[in-house]
Amino acid sequence: MPKAKPVASSPWNSELRLLAWLATCVSVIAFLFYFKRGDVLLYGDAVAHINIARRVFDSKTPGLLQLGTVWLPLPHLLMIPFLISDEMWRRGAGGSIPSMIGYVFGVIGMLPLTRSTLGRSGDSGVSVHVAAWTGALVFAANPNLIYMQSTAMGESLYLALFIWAVVFFVKWSRGEAKALTKCGLCLAGACLTRYDGWFLAAAMTAVVLARSWYIRQPHRPRGRAALQGRVSGKKETGAWVARASILKFVLIAGAAPALWLAYNGIVYGNPLEFENGPYSAKAIERKTHVEGNPGHPGSGNVLLSTRYFVKSAEDNLAENEGLQRTWILLVLVALVAAVLRSRPNQADAANTSWPLLFLLVPLPFYALSVAYGGVPIFIPNWWPFSYYNVRYGLQLTPAFAMAAAILVYVAVRSQALGRRLKLACVLGILVFVAASYFSIWHSVPICLKEAQVNMRTRTQLETELARWLEKLPADSTLLMYLGDHVGAVERAGIPLQRTINEGNHRVWKQPVDPQGLWERALADPTKYADFVLAFEGDPVWQAVHEKRLAEIVEIRVTGQPCAILYRAR
Repeated sequence: MPKAKPVASSPWNSELRLLAWLATCVSVIAFLFYFKRGDVLLYGDAVAHINIARRVFDSKTPGLLQLGTVWLPLPHLLMIPFLISDEMWRRGAGGSIPSMIGYVFGVIGMLPLTRSTLGRSGDSGVSVHVAAWTGALVFAANPNLIYMQSTAMGESLYLALFIWAVVFFVKWSRGEAKALTKCGLCLAGACLTRYDGWFLAAAMTAVVLARSWYIRQPHRPRGRAALQGRVSGKKETGAWVARASILKFVLIAGAAPALWLAYNGIVYGNPLEFENGPYSAKAIERKTHVEGNPGHPGSGNVLLSTRYFVKSAEDNLAENEGLQRTWILLVLVALVAAVLRSRPNQADAANTSWPLLFLLVPLPFYALSVAYGGVPIFIPNWWPFSYYNVRYGLQLTPAFAMAAAILVYVAVRSQALGRRLKLACVLGILVFVAASYFSIWHSVPICLKEAQVNMRTRTQLETELARWLEKLPADSTLLMYLGDHVGAVERAGIPLQRTINEGNHRVWKQPVDPQGLWERALADPTKYADFVLAFEGDPVWQAVHEKRLAEIVEIRVTGQPCAILYRAR
């Protein structure tokens, strides 16, 4: 019996493996660098993400309800296996692993995205290869993304799902019906990672439904042709498969938002608890609003909010303002090139670049979120001259990377340019990208700077608190509001099950649960806790301030609320 001939390995598969290896090396080296410097836990949100995941199994009332309501659950669920280790919890490494994996998959995704969009059917020419590697490397080398993937923040994980959703959408637009199901799965993951995914899923679903209706409409059979069409088995089967794949896509993409709405409705009695509840962005903005203050920049103004978001994207690409403006110019030129390439009179009808417009979906989403969703973005060079949510600009990184890839592709394929001019154009784009990223490394990546500025005093307070908490007896119970300073407990290595906190009550009991452990402990701290840690103004402070408990230490740090550690019994 003759032996089967081995299947030749595709050069694209070899390149994917090489790119995966390079991205993994960058991810691990960057993590070790920032981990050694103590920058992995700089973001307060990163600390919160880690401890939300940890308290699912480490709590006096463990369970999935500890996931809360404002932040979507997928990043926390992915962290749980890596946070079982106390050491990986204390030092933050367990929360970084899902982000690092997301970074690698995001980098890998840029290769097939560029290839499937720019390459003709079966095309594997030099222009596609060079463009694909350009897009992947521009995305992978972004200094701010490299830092963020080393933390427990969700940006790199979402970007991976975002990129792969567009990859599979492009494949579907070119005739691969099964790719639509994979696109739906990526969208479901994105919808359970960030609310950006909800907007993306809505946009893609609308386009899929509109495109399928438009394609079928001109060819709808009538009269005798309709009867003949029913006899034609292949056409009917193909149409049925297409409709089934579209239905499956809609159900999968819509399942994640529906699940989260149902969870909030059942547990909190309000399907939109994450949007208008007491811990939502709008509620936080109302708490910080001062009479006569117009609110954050861009509030109620879509045009201004768009400018702030675009500026945050520029700040994530380069430090120099001239380089930032050049990036915007490159995107506009690439957009024109993509539109010209998608003209309907081209020989290859499948050769279209319009699905790349989905890479710009973050632009309207964040413009609307800043204007009407209570989500501020503060830019250091614009009023109020501070740092806050500048990292949101990373959501446009795939679009900028793809713009560079398109320009390289156009230059290499141009018939009007000689070999030397083509090489000069490609090197010029790469040198420009290198100069942009060098300007960031020469300074400090703005995402890292944001964390350093906003967490400096909080880190001082939590470090000092941890020094005192480490001295508490190993079997003691601590009453504490974890929402703002859970990092102190994490640094001290005190298991969360030794604390009584705001998560220890039955959330479905609204507006309060008098029989919940949290409420009972606040009413009578000496009965339930050995020690009490109160921060000025928080619920524990309000409950024990007049009870004359024995004070152990009072810690004051400029810019942070006063913290007092009491002995309860």
